[in-house]
Amino acid sequence: MAKIKMKKKSTSTDMTAMCDVAFLLLTFFILTATAKVPEALPVDMPASQVQTKLPDSDLAIITVGIGKDGKSKVFFDIKGREIRKRTLEGMGAKYGVTFSEDDKTKFALMDDFGVPVAGLKEIIGMTATDRTKADQSGIPLDSLDNQLKDWLLVSRRATIDLDNKELQIAIKGDAKEQYPKIKKIMDILQDQKINSFNLVTGTRGKDF
Repeated sequence: MAKIKMKKKSTSTDMTAMCDVAFLLLTFFILTATAKVPEALPVDMPASQVQTKLPDSDLAIITVGIGKDGKSKVFFDIKGREIRKRTLEGMGAKYGVTFSEDDKTKFALMDDFGVPVAGLKEIIGMTATDRTKADQSGIPLDSLDNQLKDWLLVSRRATIDLDNKELQIAIKGDAKEQYPKIKKIMDILQDQKINSFNLVTGTRGKDF
């Protein structure tokens, strides 16, 4: 019996639809991604194997690091837009600085900052890129001008008023930072009866 020859069919595949989907996904990720803004005070955090995520709100982060001029500086950040606004109002009233509604809105969207209250309006008026380039002097925490103490106190009151809960505190220190500076911050926390706080570290492998 004669063998029946089967017709050979083309093995090529139309990739047009797949390319369309790939470009649509790429466009979606590009448009929805958020660019990471460089830190105003970069710090080389000490390594740790502990992995605990900090909350996205009701949190104050005190950053201690070395500025561009080689001096130790302290920056402050508050997580929670409404808490930031209320805190700015309280600090403005305490130090006699008037902040407009536009100032409050911009401040609510900012990251950490490190200037005295008197110079905060200038920092608020900058773009995010200019703020990272600005040589901020750091928040005063001397015995005669301890503004860090007031930032903590006012932000804690704002958190209780708005969310009826205690503000959590985290200290983010540079690995090369001298202990006396960290101790001074811990003393400020102790004076306000804050006995529980987080230390922000960088993760490392178990074999290190």
